[in-house]
Amino acid sequence: MPGWQVPAGGIDVPGLVVDADVLERNLRAMAGSAARRGLALRPHVKTHKSLAVARRQRDLGAVGLSVATVSEAEVFADGGFDDLFIAYPVWAGGDRGARLARLARRARLSVGVDCLAAVAALAAAVGPAAPVSVLVEVDCGLRRSGVPPAAAGPLAVAAARAGLAVAGVFTFPGHSYAPGAAAGAAADEAAALTAAAASLAAAGLPCPVRSGGSTPTAALTQAGPVTELRPGVYAFNDAQQVTLGSCGPADVALAAAATVVSAGPGRFVLDAGSKVLGPDRPGWAPGHGLLPGFPGWQVSGLWEHHAVATMTGGGPPQVGEQVMVIPNHVCTAVNLAGHLDVVRDGRRIDRWPVSARGRNL
Repeated sequence: MPGWQVPAGGIDVPGLVVDADVLERNLRAMAGSAARRGLALRPHVKTHKSLAVARRQRDLGAVGLSVATVSEAEVFADGGFDDLFIAYPVWAGGDRGARLARLARRARLSVGVDCLAAVAALAAAVGPAAPVSVLVEVDCGLRRSGVPPAAAGPLAVAAARAGLAVAGVFTFPGHSYAPGAAAGAAADEAAALTAAAASLAAAGLPCPVRSGGSTPTAALTQAGPVTELRPGVYAFNDAQQVTLGSCGPADVALAAAATVVSAGPGRFVLDAGSKVLGPDRPGWAPGHGLLPGFPGWQVSGLWEHHAVATMTGGGPPQVGEQVMVIPNHVCTAVNLAGHLDVVRDGRRIDRWPVSARGRNL
């Protein structure tokens, strides 16, 4: 967002604004980096939830898309995408199982699994007429979901015996989201996927897909242990990535436009609260978002419709003035927006619907 001024020309305030040129640069950079290393790129669309951005990622060579939920997969299948990986240990019970079966009939569908119960539920839901591939999720250090790497083989065998095609293994090095943690998380990811692939081999199964990646670790990932990258945030970047050093402010393609609605000694208040910026603030973040146009100011307080900035140096904006705020976590901010105003050279050139907004089921 060069200059960090609120663009002219019909954008919504408060609202989210995308710089078309920065976005294009980010998409090209990741696509080129993955291609040079021999890695397949399967970007995670939970970041942008936008058919327009996903189409550009496909045009630049993405092999398919990663999604977080069945409803996200439905939106992108409706939008013409036919290679989808639900990178989540989906429970295929009730209506969700029937929806997965319908999806599998119109797209090449892969689903994450990490336990025997989930394998049985998925196999019962989709049946032989709706082929679904599975990737066994392994834990590489985040301590969230996923089996230990050595347990991947037995679970894969159970999936194959249940009639599911086993495509490989996947993991998420989410413990990279801390200052100085990216290199260690990337090494943990490589070790976990290597061990998981060996576990499948010992069980007599191939492991063609070894899927991993996050935006903080993407530049450190090497082909071999990993065959496929699933970063998401890189398309827009955000305040977390700036703080972690994964990108600079000039690489941020999305910011929130907001208006100063109140001001007092050493503070001002914006009309972009948690329902615009999202609520996330990790303990290492310097505030609830970044104000690159106002050095010395910090977003120190956040409510539903208020963001309070306090001064550590420099003059404040005036009431009625419009400013740009970089959200801490772009994924949660986008999920709250109905559309994205797309700008170039300070003018709106398009408006993209957030097609998968709120598709969390």
